[in-house]
Amino acid sequence: MTKIKMCGLRRSEDIMYANQILPDFIGYVFAPKSKRCITAEQAVGFTKLLDSRIIPVGVFVNEPIENIIGIFKSGAIKIAQLHGNEDEEYIEKLHDENISVIKAFIVNTKSDVEAAESSPADHILLDAGMGDGRQFNYELLDNISRPYFLAGGLDTQNISAVVSMLKPYAVDVSSGIETDGFKDFNKMKKFIENVMKG
Repeated sequence: MTKIKMCGLRRSEDIMYANQILPDFIGYVFAPKSKRCITAEQAVGFTKLLDSRIIPVGVFVNEPIENIIGIFKSGAIKIAQLHGNEDEEYIEKLHDENISVIKAFIVNTKSDVEAAESSPADHILLDAGMGDGRQFNYELLDNISRPYFLAGGLDTQNISAVVSMLKPYAVDVSSGIETDGFKDFNKMKKFIENVMKG
């Protein structure tokens, strides 16, 4: 069964929606340039409301490592998802603090997939871009040997077919479960239902 991560939760009602439908992971964005960015304090409060069966993930872009460690130690997140130029040494420093890591890779070529496969991160995430809601060429994944999170352009309309075709370890969705820039409970529920059909 493909796992589900719903990213960019930023209101208490988003947490309530998640608690009703129980995705495997939810994501808080800590990248300042994102419209979905929240503060560490907000994340602590949200995680207190979050069903304990759901794993909270923090999304970072070239964040000073001590900030991630601090947010992890606050109890707000259990996994760090890295979307910048973080290298292997950076990942190892997080591992030294017992922080699990999802490393995101933008996939344009076969070599991007190979780089992802060799990453020391606990999980890899394959994406088309920086949250711009488009899909990449899935033929590049033909010979991938490592489980992966799949992101980029996923929504309620296409997710069943994508899961059926690729059988990824997990799928990661944000804008595909929103209406007018905010999480939409009906779309969130439908997305989970359609993953299960895939």
